[in-house]
Amino acid sequence: MTSGIFIVPLLTIFGHVEIHTAIGASIISVIACSCGGAAPYLKNRLTDIRLAIVLEMATTTGALTRVLLAGIVPVWYLYLLLAVILFLSAHQMLARRRDPVIASTHKGASYWGDMLHLHSSYPDREIGRDVLYRVRRVGFGMLLMYGAGLISALLGIGSGVLKIFAMDTAMRLPLKVSSATSNFMIGVTAAASAGVYFMRGKIVTGVAGPVAFGSVLGGIIGARILLSVPNDKL
Repeated sequence: MTSGIFIVPLLTIFGHVEIHTAIGASIISVIACSCGGAAPYLKNRLTDIRLAIVLEMATTTGALTRVLLAGIVPVWYLYLLLAVILFLSAHQMLARRRDPVIASTHKGASYWGDMLHLHSSYPDREIGRDVLYRVRRVGFGMLLMYGAGLISALLGIGSGVLKIFAMDTAMRLPLKVSSATSNFMIGVTAAASAGVYFMRGKIVTGVAGPVAFGSVLGGIIGARILLSVPNDKL
């Protein structure tokens, strides 16, 4: 999950901020949130850096595609798309998660996972040992990541909900690994589209600055909470 999924609705509905300005502020907050929460995840070996680099090729391409859609997508479509993403976000949070041990021991062919050496492990404090996991359906995951990058650039939400869905549901990764790796990726994806909003004057310092400051604090606190919360409570 990313801060932008909350910031854009709050700024537009309660702050009466124009949606493109709200998206610009949200993109900056996503970068700040990613930077603030990255260190604890990396220190505790929850972030799969190799997988993040592979998937980031797709998400960055999707984010850069947004430049081709500049001036074409109407504002009402952005509101509609945001509503759909909020619905998916709510569904994702309420969905019952797989047991991490069962998910990690699921066997099966994974050509690209084997070829790129993407399979790994992470320490799970809840069960007190390292959990091995296999990365599956890499091609399908990259397709979803491309869509996540495009939506991220359009709405400035970081699209963490779509990235977690791709890694957790499609690629069969444990939820904590999905969350940590997604947090690592969203900052890169947001940075790919931030320049476009900056050049168009849509990043207003008076709005983006306080939002980014709060996102850094939230990112640091949230990262520490994730380390101790069980998967089924997350």
